[in-house]
Amino acid sequence: MSNQMFHTSKSFDQDLTETTDLFLEMGALAGQQVAQAMHALIEGDMHLAHQVVEQDSAVNQLEVLIDERILLLVAKRQPAARDLRYVMAVSKGVVDIERIGDEAAKIAHMAQQVAADNSGTYSYHEVQHLSNQVRLMLHSALAAFEHLQVERAFDVMRSDGNVDFEYQSAMRALMTYVMEDPRQVSHVINLMWILRALERIGDHARNIAELVIYISSGTDVRHSDFETVQQAIDASKIG
Repeated sequence: MSNQMFHTSKSFDQDLTETTDLFLEMGALAGQQVAQAMHALIEGDMHLAHQVVEQDSAVNQLEVLIDERILLLVAKRQPAARDLRYVMAVSKGVVDIERIGDEAAKIAHMAQQVAADNSGTYSYHEVQHLSNQVRLMLHSALAAFEHLQVERAFDVMRSDGNVDFEYQSAMRALMTYVMEDPRQVSHVINLMWILRALERIGDHARNIAELVIYISSGTDVRHSDFETVQQAIDASKIG
């Protein structure tokens, strides 16, 4: 946990650090799921795709464990002000990470169908490019959370616009492909679901980044324009 967080109680500090470590472990595991699901798609590896689906239970178990620890933290320590914001941010972030794991499992399911179909000739360049972008977003969001780096978190938020643009571009490319060869419609539909899952992963990474700014500034920047976010960041630096 960032050295920017200081507490009068060493036991509270230890409990919070351990909970944060579990949160980051959960995030890393979900990120690994996404990477493996994409590898399974590109390589047509049905066995790996099955493993990704099975791994989702490990993410779910970490979610339950973290939720339990958060309840104990709130009940026993009754944190106030910034400590409470931090605890609540972890609680919200856990939901986003669990959903990232779910999206990775969806990609793995689609990868199995694509491999079983084995009739598509579409290049995965666009899908792979979007995957690289959202995985970088997730990595940066988790790093920003670990070190409470508001500027890095803001960069993640801004990069979500690029992901949305790439998502729309890839969808248009797929539509062009299926119009040229209608026999590939089922193959393309599977890839569209994969693109949608990747776009959602980017949204969840942005949510985690927004929580970093919330911890530091006390301002909920969800659904805010970038000017408002920058004002919240500037205010947190003054405070």
